[in-house]
Amino acid sequence: MRSLSKSKIIGFRQCPKRLWLEIHHPELAEYDDAAKKAFAIGHQVGALAQTIFDPAGTGTLLDAQTQGYEVVFKKTQELINASEPKRIFEAGFNACGALAFADIMEPTDQTGKSWHMIEVKSAASVKDYYLDDTAIQSYVAIKSGVPLDGVSVAHIDSKWVYPGEGQYQGLLKRVDVSEAAFSRHPEVERWIEEAQAVAKLPTEPNIEPGKQCTSPNPCGFISYCQRGMETVECPVTWLPHIRQNKIEVLEALGVYDLRDVPDKYLTDTQKLVRDCTIEQKRFFEIDATQKFLAKYPFPALFLDFETSNLAIPVWAGCRPFEQVPFQYSLHILDDQGNLTHKEFIDLSGNNPVRPFAEQLVSDCGTTGPIFVYNAGFESSVIKRLADRFDDLSDSLLAINNRLVDLQPLAKAHHYHPDQKGSWSIKALLTTLDRSLNYADLEGVQHGQMAMEAYSEAINPSTSAERKAAIQQQLLDYCELDTLAMVRIWEVFIGVRSPDLGNT
Repeated sequence: MRSLSKSKIIGFRQCPKRLWLEIHHPELAEYDDAAKKAFAIGHQVGALAQTIFDPAGTGTLLDAQTQGYEVVFKKTQELINASEPKRIFEAGFNACGALAFADIMEPTDQTGKSWHMIEVKSAASVKDYYLDDTAIQSYVAIKSGVPLDGVSVAHIDSKWVYPGEGQYQGLLKRVDVSEAAFSRHPEVERWIEEAQAVAKLPTEPNIEPGKQCTSPNPCGFISYCQRGMETVECPVTWLPHIRQNKIEVLEALGVYDLRDVPDKYLTDTQKLVRDCTIEQKRFFEIDATQKFLAKYPFPALFLDFETSNLAIPVWAGCRPFEQVPFQYSLHILDDQGNLTHKEFIDLSGNNPVRPFAEQLVSDCGTTGPIFVYNAGFESSVIKRLADRFDDLSDSLLAINNRLVDLQPLAKAHHYHPDQKGSWSIKALLTTLDRSLNYADLEGVQHGQMAMEAYSEAINPSTSAERKAAIQQQLLDYCELDTLAMVRIWEVFIGVRSPDLGNT
């Protein structure tokens, strides 16, 4: 009988077919950039946790990849039974057909007769599926003979403010989950037995793709499992704000295409999407968009921010996952139709917020509406800047008061089938101006890519040549965002026709 790792058992919990494939055909897995980034952040937070929980460096770090599994299992037992117990990092346990590696094992007395397990997570809260994780870890440890008195999850405290100078005490918040973890132990025993049975199957389980493919985490075998499947031309998932339970109801009725969904299952907006898709017609209430935009005088400004949201802050005064602005694009249209462009970017690696705020105040001036797409984002960034810089607060709040959101206007008065149920600026642009296309951009084509590009650019190991290439990619991407808003404004106010045939 093979010993299944905790991750394999968690994979089985999500989908038995995933477990079988991970064991027998791991080469079929494909992980996107978001998944790879999540893995990397997890490793960074885990490494930092060692210094947070063991600042004196008296603990022992084990490494199964270099030392070998059996060596780590043996060494773990020796350290657990030591006369002067110390913290153990990546302690390994093997029992009952399962193996587990605990992020931190902490002695709770000086005799080693009692231990506490700490699992480190890079999220900002204790997620439900972490309880299955800790249940498996603690079960295997106890079955290995460890006198375990409890288990905790240490997650990132998003309210904590980094003081600087490499002082990360307080970044992680411990939450005791002992009761929830220990109460699942009978279930864990069953999970292991069932997972072992699946692992022994000569062929993969026959399980159709479904919600388990993405919940609680995206599975790397989605593409493999969906191969050869008949694709639905207009899936019901395109319906805006459709809930999973509604999708399941429709699937039970044999309805997979949004064009076949009966009225009683749809909101007014969803009906609009369905009807436009069936008729292949554009819905556009130009009188309403003209009336709305006519209220605003020239100059018309079009603004977009790019931000970083590092899990581990690197600048004093910042919180984990805080949206730290490092770039903006600003197009300015005057009453003669002249369009000018201003921009800001800081890839120095220093905290960009002060120079960002100063230049934003200068470039935006004091007159004219400032059009944005999804104002809640820019507004929240501006308000945080105003809170941080007293001398710029009035000017920044004045800018905030001038923001005009184009997204609700688009949602209320425009839809084209090519939007596929989305009112993102990219989806909308494809139906209004075919000459502009994010897919034509090199390197950076969406916000997540911009964040990743920024992280690479400020890394000290990044070459000057690569940094310069990233800067140009970021500038091109952010400029397209605000130029897209100009085109949306022009169509909505009636000075430009939608550039998509006659629909």
